[in-house]
Amino acid sequence: MSDFVSHAPLRKLNNQDYKTLALSALGGALEFYDFIIFVFFSITISHLFFPQDMPQWLSQVQTFGIFAAGYLIRPFGGIVMAHFGDLFGRKRMFTLSILLMALPTLFIGCLPTYASIGIFAPILLLLMRLCQGLAVGGEVPGAWTFVAEHVPRNKIGLACGILTSGLSLGILLGSLVSTVMNKSLSPAQMVDWGWRIPFIIGGIFGLIAMYLRRWLKETPIFLEIQKRKQQEQSQKLPVVTVLTQYLPQTILSMLLTWVLSAGIMVIMLMTPILLQKQFGYSAIEALQGNILAIIGLIISCTFYGMMMDKFALAKVLLIGCIIAAVMIAIFFGSLDNAQLLFITYPLAGFSVGIVGSFAYFMVKVFPTSVRYSGVSFSFNMAYAIAGGLTPLLISFFSDFVSKMAPAIYVVGLFLLGILIGLFLLINNNTQKYIAKDIS
Repeated sequence: MSDFVSHAPLRKLNNQDYKTLALSALGGALEFYDFIIFVFFSITISHLFFPQDMPQWLSQVQTFGIFAAGYLIRPFGGIVMAHFGDLFGRKRMFTLSILLMALPTLFIGCLPTYASIGIFAPILLLLMRLCQGLAVGGEVPGAWTFVAEHVPRNKIGLACGILTSGLSLGILLGSLVSTVMNKSLSPAQMVDWGWRIPFIIGGIFGLIAMYLRRWLKETPIFLEIQKRKQQEQSQKLPVVTVLTQYLPQTILSMLLTWVLSAGIMVIMLMTPILLQKQFGYSAIEALQGNILAIIGLIISCTFYGMMMDKFALAKVLLIGCIIAAVMIAIFFGSLDNAQLLFITYPLAGFSVGIVGSFAYFMVKVFPTSVRYSGVSFSFNMAYAIAGGLTPLLISFFSDFVSKMAPAIYVVGLFLLGILIGLFLLINNNTQKYIAKDIS
């Protein structure tokens, strides 16, 4: 019997589906805002949480190191939350993750600086960042799994695209708040107290989002499989099943996550800082360009998700990655001409939206009994490695090798995405990997 018996074979989205998507996307946006607001204020944080006599490049690298720590801890949080999510339900872990994000974000906004407590300041900042990493490790895979199991199977791409757009909205909120703060406050006010406001706001909004998620219902697919679960299945760790029975799917999902991490981390999160440090743009110019790029990303995540429902996965993946590689190369190649920033950056942002469809592949290649664990392990393990190394490598090579290092790195990874698309297309392997309960 199919795990997806609770779904009508083909139907339109109903009111409950829209409610689930809206609450999931809103919560994801607020939680992702909490996680990434750190990078928008990394320059200020580097001044406040490390000794004043430390070289600027070193304090910046150490700040990015603390930022990266949030990624390195993600696999642990993801595996634990996914384990209990596969055993006891998606909704409970989905709600817990946002609480674990909101409280550390609120605490970061209240932390004393290096001038007040010395070395304990960066240590406390690191601990809060680790807590955030634990939370987001369960949030993103859990959200994709949650919405994919709620909607009809002919709308899974759209649902994953909308949810990824919601996560991207969190980046947009961070960029907007950063822009408003930089316009409204003087540099002295920002250093004195202004940097705390975005974190405090994020913590409060996160608690509100947790309350709203009380209205979500457990996925019908999970409830159905719980009724039929065999005793021997419940005794086996879901992540063990993933690694022993679904290794090819796991490897492909990890490679796609590596591509995704480059598009989001470098183009969306790090580029505003790189524009200021390497290309001489003002903070306002960089942030305004970033806002336009994120809007493009939000639109295209949903667009590519819809395409996944209508066309072959491999073809959409291949074409989308080709467009992204070309547009990102054009964007970085045009940065010496400031007049083109507000044209090429939004186009690059839109092209990166192909990563919004990667979730479609991930949720479809793992069956319901281990879907949360499969998506979580693949996504978080790859993101931990890429997310942990990328900020440090990009920051170092941009400063000491070439300011075009970010372009080479991101374009190279989208070329990897092209190769994956070709592999699935030429060998007709896509259907081979799709789980029978969601095909």
